[in-house]
Amino acid sequence: MKAAVCTKYGLPDVLKIEDTPKPIPKKNQISIKVHAGSVTASDCIIRGFKVTGIYRVLMRLAIGFNRPRKSILGMVFAGEVESIGQDVSDFHMGDRVFGFDRFGFGSDAEYKCISTDGVVTKLAPNITYEEAASIPFGGLMALHYIRKSGVNKGQKILIYGASGAIGTAAVQLAKYMGADVTGVCSTSNKKLVKSLGADHVIDYTKENFMDSGILYDVVLNAVGKKKIELHPKHALKQKGKHITVDDGAPRLSVKDLFFLNDLMEKGDMKAVIDRCYPLENIADAHRYVDGGHKKGNVILVIA
Repeated sequence: MKAAVCTKYGLPDVLKIEDTPKPIPKKNQISIKVHAGSVTASDCIIRGFKVTGIYRVLMRLAIGFNRPRKSILGMVFAGEVESIGQDVSDFHMGDRVFGFDRFGFGSDAEYKCISTDGVVTKLAPNITYEEAASIPFGGLMALHYIRKSGVNKGQKILIYGASGAIGTAAVQLAKYMGADVTGVCSTSNKKLVKSLGADHVIDYTKENFMDSGILYDVVLNAVGKKKIELHPKHALKQKGKHITVDDGAPRLSVKDLFFLNDLMEKGDMKAVIDRCYPLENIADAHRYVDGGHKKGNVILVIA
C-alpha cells in the first residue's frame, strides 16, 4: 500500500511516499480502507519534534529517538471497513467509519488497523469522508475543554483562536450549549467565525478583548499557551475560569465521537475545511499547517 513515511524528525520534506506492507488486523481489530485523514497541529509537532526542555527527552522515549518508531503518522481517519478480526462483532465489512488514534498513528496511508475498543465509530450516511475527517481532532478536543469549563446556558464565553480546528468546533459547541459566544480571530476570519454562530467577533489585530470592559464566565485559549500566553484576569468574572488547550492530555472517548457524529448528522455542527491535499502532497499540507494560519481543518484525500 501507499503510505507517507516519516523518515526522521525535521521539516515537511522528511515525509516520503513509499510502498509499505498492508497491515493485517488482529483478532480484536478492524482494517480500514482510508479515504480521508487530517493534518493537525499535533502531527506537525511530532514530525518536526517541536518540543523543548524535558519534553524533548520524554518525547524521544515515548515516540522514538531519531524518528518516530511508528513511522506512518496521522491520527485522524475516515474510511470503509475492509476486513475484520475473528473476535469483532460490532463492525462489518463495508461499514463507513471514522475516528482518532492518538498513539497508534498510521492514518497517513491507504489502509489502517485499529482496535474496536478504540475511538472509532460508524459514520452517519449524510456525512462525507472529508467532512468526517474534520471532526475528531478539533471536535473531541473542543468538547473536552468546553465541558471542563462548565459553561452553562446564558453564560459568556470568549474563545481565543476561534478560527482554528479546535476554535471552530468550540464556537459551535458552546453555542449549541446555549452560551453567549465571543470569538477572537484575525480580520480575514471574522466572517467565518460569525457564520459558525458566534454572537460577537473580536479582531485581535485591531482591539484587545481585555480592554472592552466585558467580563466573561470563561476564557478559552484555543491555540494554547505555548503559542500565546493570555492573562485574562481582568476580563473574568469573580468565579470565572481561564482554560487553555495545552493544559494536560484530555481523555478522548468513542461516546464523545458518537455525540459529535450525531450533531453533524442533525446539522447542529458543520465541518470547517480550509484545504484538501492528496496523500502525495502531504509535505505541502504540513508546510501549510506549519504556517499557523489555517481555517479549521486541513484534509488529506487518500483514496
